[in-house]
Amino acid sequence: MIKKLTTIGNSLGIIIERPILDLLRIDRDTPLEVRTDGEALIIRPAREHHRTRVRAAAERMMKSHDETLRKLAE
Repeated sequence: MIKKLTTIGNSLGIIIERPILDLLRIDRDTPLEVRTDGEALIIRPAREHHRTRVRAAAERMMKSHDETLRKLAE
């Protein structure tokens, strides 16, 4: 799919069609992560709940293996 940028005030934007929004479960309130790899612009939903779950799992692991981790750190 080839797209052109659209003027939005002093900025530029891109229109994302409904099928793509539906596929990615994005709506107007979804925070988006925008980054580049030096060649391409990468836009994806910022799934905060995933990060929260990973962080919680890491904390549980550290709590249950606290003594072992402290010994390994010495």
